[in-house]
Amino acid sequence: MLFIGICGASGSGKSTLSDELCQAVGVAKSIVINQDSYYYDHLELSLEERTKLNYDEPFIFDHDLLYEDIAKLLRGEPITKKGYDFTQHRRCDSYETIAPGDILILEGIHSFHDEKLRELMYLKLYINVEPDICLLRRVNRDIKERRRSIDSITTQYLSTVKPMYDRYIRNYIEHADVIVTRGGKNARIVDILAGYLRNALSGVQNETWE
Repeated sequence: MLFIGICGASGSGKSTLSDELCQAVGVAKSIVINQDSYYYDHLELSLEERTKLNYDEPFIFDHDLLYEDIAKLLRGEPITKKGYDFTQHRRCDSYETIAPGDILILEGIHSFHDEKLRELMYLKLYINVEPDICLLRRVNRDIKERRRSIDSITTQYLSTVKPMYDRYIRNYIEHADVIVTRGGKNARIVDILAGYLRNALSGVQNETWE
């Protein structure tokens, strides 16, 4: 199994790139894990209190559980599917089982934060997109999928999203093996990466990437 990390700002196209890669590689089974599924579950807080948490800082995620699940999959062991309800700000894990596959992709704004996790990655991709484009995509997503108001999106962006991007996320580019521009629908880079991964899966060493 090849483990690939995809990092970048909120709205940069990480989920899109993950899906495009899985389709382009065309292997029997690809697994995409969203880091957002590993937010801590703050049972002790009310909904109002949970809405005020900083969901863009790295320490809001359960990195130990994420590492444990990734390590299990890489050892050939199944895991249970994790999930998160953004309308209630609560974890919504299930008993559904995720079995190991050929390609494993982790995508998230802080997917490069944990050094132990980075060391497990075969390939690290960073999506570099202009912040204003990311903001427009985030507004569209949060209104349609997470039922947020413009006021709440604006408040969150100014108070946590942009400060955490400036402090942490923009610097993860230093850990990347490949920098992807123009978002997740960059067909040329998807084709190149898919070819490289197919070769790697078949045991062919491509020295041009070393």
